[in-house]
Amino acid sequence: MKRFDLIKVVTDADKCKDCGFCSTINICNSDIGCVGCLSCYWACPYSAKEIIKDSTPRKLVKVSVNGSWYEVPEKVTIKTALEILGFEIGVFPNEGLIQAPCSVGGCYACLVEMNGELVRACVTPIKDGAVINTDVRDREPLRIVHGPQPHTVGGKATPWYEKGKRYVEVAIWVAGCNLRCPQCQNYSVTYDNSSNPMSPREAASLMTYYRRLYGVNGLAISGGEPTINRRWLVEYFRELKRLNPDEEARLHLDSNGTVLTPDYIDALVEAGCNNIGIEPKGARVETFVKITGITNRDLAKRYLETSWDAIKYIINNYKDKVYLGIGLPYNRDFMTFDEVREIGDKIASIDNEVQVCVLDYFPTFRRRDLKRPSVREMLKVKRILNDCGLKYVIVQTKIGHIGP
Repeated sequence: MKRFDLIKVVTDADKCKDCGFCSTINICNSDIGCVGCLSCYWACPYSAKEIIKDSTPRKLVKVSVNGSWYEVPEKVTIKTALEILGFEIGVFPNEGLIQAPCSVGGCYACLVEMNGELVRACVTPIKDGAVINTDVRDREPLRIVHGPQPHTVGGKATPWYEKGKRYVEVAIWVAGCNLRCPQCQNYSVTYDNSSNPMSPREAASLMTYYRRLYGVNGLAISGGEPTINRRWLVEYFRELKRLNPDEEARLHLDSNGTVLTPDYIDALVEAGCNNIGIEPKGARVETFVKITGITNRDLAKRYLETSWDAIKYIINNYKDKVYLGIGLPYNRDFMTFDEVREIGDKIASIDNEVQVCVLDYFPTFRRRDLKRPSVREMLKVKRILNDCGLKYVIVQTKIGHIGP
């Protein structure tokens, strides 16, 4: 058995604002007290949760994993039990015995069977005598989904020439993310672990209905981070394409790009995805760490490199099949104009005609101290990027989108 420090989460009453987030949106899935899943710790908008070492004596319980019996400490999650037993838990698709990239219960990538029932390994307590099966490929994948809603502007990869016209697309947002951005711009979706999940078939059918209702061609999925449940996402696009086989259908993915490896991109394009937005969160690892809250530098470096490599791969291999948009988060608290110029030069060296959409990050979640960039500041960002040779730059401002 692998040595493992057991922990639990407590509430700092001085920081708690009684906002209700941990009782309505990101809720505890344990009926035996804290099992150290950390879901509430990551989700609390006011950082009122604290991690402490739990030295309480625990008895060992017996569990079966894929046909073999083991002993693990009681009062831990299935994910923690697997880690204690030495099994690798992945954050990239197809790495590890299971993948648990969000670890807050929203993305459902870590689904396993416990005693014949599908459960999320990251937030579900282990039970004495539990029979765990980690291979659930014969079961329908699930994901928490918000929406659909119609949009007049869309996302970072919505073609610039469509923006601003009536409704241009309908969108859904999926829960769960592999990043821990302290200024998460959509945290009520990202950290939702309590809503009922949908299958890819259900989500695709709903989107198709709303496409017809609003008379649009764009069908977008954002988050959270859609890509961290690979099986769900590929099956979703495959079903969406089946229901929308016409050439006008724009099947749009908005992503941070951190797990979009070449084989994953290939699978998505083969499934029908023809419109991809990637937001690489900076040019420097230090900036990426500051924006995303990923403190493991090696992981941060891998995430950042994967997102930039995904941009290059799509341009080099799918320029005729996929409309690509690049998102750039901007706020002077985490990015200088020099780095904006560095990013502009980097993009221009790949393709100066690719669409670039700069998002003015505003104060929210745990960064209520941020000051939203002014319109003048965002226009300066636009000028810098245009001076780098980029032709199609859009900036998001408090008075609307400007550009290209």
